[in-house]
Amino acid sequence: MNLPFETRSLATVQRSLAEPATEYPLLPALLRGCPESATEEMQYPLELDYDYGRVKDVTFRRESTWADWEELLPPRHPKADMPVGGTPLVDVSALAPAHLSGRRILVKDDSRNPTWSHKDRLNVFTISAALCEEAKTIIVASSGNHGVSAAAMAARAGLNCIVLTMPEVSGAIRDMILGYGAFPLFLAADDRWPAMRALAELPGIYPVSNLTPAHTGHPWGPEGYKTIAYEILADLDGASPAAVVVPTGYGEMIYGIYKGFREAFLLGHIDRMPRLVAVEPSVRGPVHHALQQGRSTVTVEAGPTVQLGTATTVNGYRPVAAIRQNRGLSLLVDDEAALRAHNKLGRCGLWLEISSGATLAALDQIEEFENDGPVVLMGCSTGLKEPSTPKENRATGADLETLRATLKRDYGFEL
Repeated sequence: MNLPFETRSLATVQRSLAEPATEYPLLPALLRGCPESATEEMQYPLELDYDYGRVKDVTFRRESTWADWEELLPPRHPKADMPVGGTPLVDVSALAPAHLSGRRILVKDDSRNPTWSHKDRLNVFTISAALCEEAKTIIVASSGNHGVSAAAMAARAGLNCIVLTMPEVSGAIRDMILGYGAFPLFLAADDRWPAMRALAELPGIYPVSNLTPAHTGHPWGPEGYKTIAYEILADLDGASPAAVVVPTGYGEMIYGIYKGFREAFLLGHIDRMPRLVAVEPSVRGPVHHALQQGRSTVTVEAGPTVQLGTATTVNGYRPVAAIRQNRGLSLLVDDEAALRAHNKLGRCGLWLEISSGATLAALDQIEEFENDGPVVLMGCSTGLKEPSTPKENRATGADLETLRATLKRDYGFEL
């Protein structure tokens, strides 16, 4: 592959996740899944493969950064230069359920990425691929984080961006999309995908969202999620955690995390894999139901949920493959439990989206972890992007007696 810039990436081909796997050149990115294996019912996604035998500079020790992992990441275009990642592990061990008392519980707080979500890890590479293919305008279908992230990355790279979203999207997300200079189009939820496919037929338009009924997504994007695994290992000074608990929608993130740990294992940097736990809303949960039914993908009814970040009705192939290969877990959490856990994290100073709170709630369903080491909960995005509850803010008097009475009345707090 001839690129107009130097790269240390050892990526060699796009490879389908179908069996047997088919290989394709790194570019153009195949956005409709593997053409060789696709059927009407199933479209297999692609991932990038690497020349692992040539890897020499990778390290996962403390203070390691993305510069140490370039060999295991897609080629990064110089214009895709938004600083991404490096988010902290925050200790919330005090919130461990009684049966896990004494176990370290850490939150990987990806709300500290540039657009306040994990999607920046994905889009730094989807935008890089778009630049390599000389795109001028990208399109993205999203109800939230993905659209905001793509808009920001496109703006920094000098690309136009059209975001297909919904009328009920939160004001914060709408304002961020507009602030980045992108063009939001508000459609009914089910109309976004036909619109996406129609726009994708126009010259110069480059999709960074899924185009297929069985979610395949962009082959380069999930490679960015490997850096979550790399950073966890670096922060633990090369030690593997016992488990990583992941809010799961289409499942690109949990697959990327799995692949990152698998690479570290195959390259001899760790001697065991952490257990992966996928967490979904109880009223939906396509990944859980696919695993229970022994299928690759399923479609479920759109039950109402406040766990907006994982409120999908169809799963991708990736999370099912990752959990099966990892012998991981798939758990369902109801909204009440997710909200309670969300508020507990708030008391620890973390204001995350509710679907991230569900990872803490999921610990109540896990009796024990086989390995020692900490349990890492993925905190994907800030709660500031989610719709706020309308509430009238009542003015109070400024004298001490009134202030004390108000604190006691409204919060039960006495001075």
